[in-house]
Amino acid sequence: MCGRFAGGVETDELIEEFVVAGNALRDWRPRFSIAPTDVVPIVRERAAASGEVVRSLEPAEWDFHPPFLTAKSRPQFNARIETIATNGLWKSAFAGNRCIVPMSGYYEWTGEAGDKQPHFLHGERPILAAAGLATARKVGDEWVVSCVVVTREARDASGEVHPRMPAFLPREAYDEWLSPAKLGSDAERQRMLQLLEAVSAEVAATVTGYEVDRRVNNTRAVDPADPTLIEPLAR
Repeated sequence: MCGRFAGGVETDELIEEFVVAGNALRDWRPRFSIAPTDVVPIVRERAAASGEVVRSLEPAEWDFHPPFLTAKSRPQFNARIETIATNGLWKSAFAGNRCIVPMSGYYEWTGEAGDKQPHFLHGERPILAAAGLATARKVGDEWVVSCVVVTREARDASGEVHPRMPAFLPREAYDEWLSPAKLGSDAERQRMLQLLEAVSAEVAATVTGYEVDRRVNNTRAVDPADPTLIEPLAR
């Protein structure tokens, strides 16, 4: 998966889809060109002081930055499903701080350098639920949440454009993936990996794509709020 996606849905639609607390992230506006280090909405569950588990919609930097990572040479925006349970950068978040990164779809490119053609890949429904991992670090007096998107081998239409794609979740897997209960054993972690592999393969079979205008190639010049970025290229 290349580093760009679209989040073209309103806050109320996200609240309805994921059944989250209704007072969260009211200032989110749809964006059709989201790049690494941008702030994105994520869905996650945490246990409140009362012990109640609360599902919330909240902002997060799309650049995974745990507290122990003191120096970074590049943004960390994708995590391979093959290593999330074992790699030291991801394994703690995989065990106990999983999230969902909502998307309308994502971009991939074909062609040679300097002549890249963008494609927009999307699902059957307006919202795709990408499996993600979250972390938080303290910056001054504030806690800053950041996230990464889990990727897998691409299938069907997405595989024709790029060998990797986000690992997407169907609705029936939201509760299990978001559960804040820590995966404390190898068996629990393996079971979660097997679940994600199976359900994301099912969603991958529904992903299709089409070519879009090349102005999306320039992240500096393009207006990320422009909904025409995801319109099919006129031929």
